[in-house]
Amino acid sequence: MGGARPDRIRFNVGGQIFETTATTLANAGRNSFFGVIFDDNWDVLYNEGGFSQSQELFIDRNPDCFAVLLNLLRTGDLNIPPNVSEKSLYREASFYGILDHVRAAKWGQFDGNRLRLSRSVSGRAPGDGTAIRAGPDGGCCVAHGSIVHVYDWMLEEHPPLNLDHQRVNDVGFIDADNIVISACERLGTLDGGMGLFSSTTGELRYKFEVSHINSHENKDRDKGAKKGFTAGALCVNPDDYRIFSSCRGRSNEYGIGVWDQVTGKQMDFFYESPGWSLGDADKLQWLGGVYNCLLVATLFPRKDNCYISLLDFRSRDMVWSWSDIGAPLTLTVVDEKRVRDAVAMEEANSICVVNEYEDLGFMDLRMMMGSRSTSIGSIRWSSRSRLMKGVMPDEPCYPKLAVHGGQLFSSMNDCISVFCGSDWVLTSRLKRSYGGSICDFSIGGDRLFALHSEENVFDIWEVTPPPIIL
Repeated sequence: MGGARPDRIRFNVGGQIFETTATTLANAGRNSFFGVIFDDNWDVLYNEGGFSQSQELFIDRNPDCFAVLLNLLRTGDLNIPPNVSEKSLYREASFYGILDHVRAAKWGQFDGNRLRLSRSVSGRAPGDGTAIRAGPDGGCCVAHGSIVHVYDWMLEEHPPLNLDHQRVNDVGFIDADNIVISACERLGTLDGGMGLFSSTTGELRYKFEVSHINSHENKDRDKGAKKGFTAGALCVNPDDYRIFSSCRGRSNEYGIGVWDQVTGKQMDFFYESPGWSLGDADKLQWLGGVYNCLLVATLFPRKDNCYISLLDFRSRDMVWSWSDIGAPLTLTVVDEKRVRDAVAMEEANSICVVNEYEDLGFMDLRMMMGSRSTSIGSIRWSSRSRLMKGVMPDEPCYPKLAVHGGQLFSSMNDCISVFCGSDWVLTSRLKRSYGGSICDFSIGGDRLFALHSEENVFDIWEVTPPPIIL
């Protein structure tokens, strides 16, 4: 086949003709629908009879959506005319394999100070929601009792995940296609207390065995016997495909289990040792980089005393722990100093905690590591965030913490505070009165999801791109 290969390409999409260039289509990427039109050098592929500029490649899809997506590949801007619905556009973008391009154009760079309320979604199950988790693709899942409702990036609901009347303890995304759930009882759907589900079909893919075989490390505990545990708080390490879960035995024994995401096999178990309390942990967080540890936090009111620990699974050692036991009376007696949540901020080399009145406290990670001792009362409290006005709700929720994009987020009543800078200055608040207090929130896929307790509703906050100035 001789002659130069043309750069111009004509499409017939649903009866409407479009003409573009290989250069424009190359912006879609090799894994897109358009990638199959090109060879490894991004030259247009020829058919047996040759290829000319007069030929048309027919695609039996929506031409209005194709026009929007083609303009996106040309300019990088997403301009949706009134005659095109967003859901139709997202479906077409998914077909062509360029949904990531649409996301990038729709969302600006994540900034808590520029978030705007996009929409609110009413709950689909009776009873209050207990947890919300953002997915890596901009979707989310919401736990209501024994049901987990899953929403994709277009906020369309997939088949729910049903645990047969077992209350959900925690839930988390492994990736966009898989969700792991821990339940209260070792009965029914999840015999092992944990299961991996398909996020799109709701199918239970496999169960995790939640147990521990006592070794010589625990000579005083039924040596050689396999003990059953109930899974609690979950954490996923995306770097090495590990799942962590807090575990509670029938005799109030505590530990941290580790499973392989791919095989579902248990890899390790960290048993609570005398003098080192783990408790029935409320929160787990993996710290990568220089720390390579798991943060384990047992918080009030789950337990009268708060425990925050760092576990190193390489040395199978608790490298640092903090507790309010033995701290000054102002810390242990005055209710406002009870720790309600904790989050590690790796870039700031610190752990942040929050109390019932949204006072923030900070502990320096650089002073912690290597101490191998229990630190007492080492929190530097700051009340700069106590700017709430109005009447406290009848049933306030305990505040939650999150870190994303170098910013710190803290929920309180029906709003979320945003803190920035090295001194964590309060810079803005995200407030939505409808639905009552916020019982949980989560950030992922450049969205913030806030779950309200009273009206069983969750809000979606997004960063909208700046307007186009003509």
